[in-house]
Amino acid sequence: MSPRLKKARKICNPPAVKGFKPYGQDIVNKSLKPVSLLYEEYEAIRLSDYDRLNHHQASVLMNVSRPTFTRIYASALRKVATAFVEGRQIAIEGGKVYFDSDWYHCSSCGCYFNNPEKENEILNCPLCGQSQIVRYDMDHHHAIESFEWDLCICPECSYEQKHKPGQPCSQMVCPKCNNFMRRKRR
Repeated sequence: MSPRLKKARKICNPPAVKGFKPYGQDIVNKSLKPVSLLYEEYEAIRLSDYDRLNHHQASVLMNVSRPTFTRIYASALRKVATAFVEGRQIAIEGGKVYFDSDWYHCSSCGCYFNNPEKENEILNCPLCGQSQIVRYDMDHHHAIESFEWDLCICPECSYEQKHKPGQPCSQMVCPKCNNFMRRKRR
């Protein structure tokens, strides 16, 4: 029997840091592997201990059942205790999560970014400043068109072809010169 599929856990905000390192003269186990604290485990500690919510309230915010939240929280505490007692680093990474804010994809430079300030509209890419951005749909793993884009063009040989919805132009290869293509506005 195969294991149950893991449901994605909702995270309000990513952690401010990527992890923690122990310090001091008594650290002898520098070669030990870091303890990997998953994003949902970080979120469980934040909601329960920092925001002081009970397990039921926190489980509602993470969109999981109360027993599932308790298991996530218990796993997080075991990992933090292991890191403290053994003097190991903590790396906050991974897990099947989604963030509680809209995500965007820049068609110009290819970066993904979110909008934690929901009241402010995103008009430009924060990396390259271009206005060629689309809202990213995490459920269907493709960008939702917010502009009238319908052609892909090769920047090298200017070959054009009709855009295929759900397939980013930046992942398509030009059949003439084998370079990656880009979007073109008609």
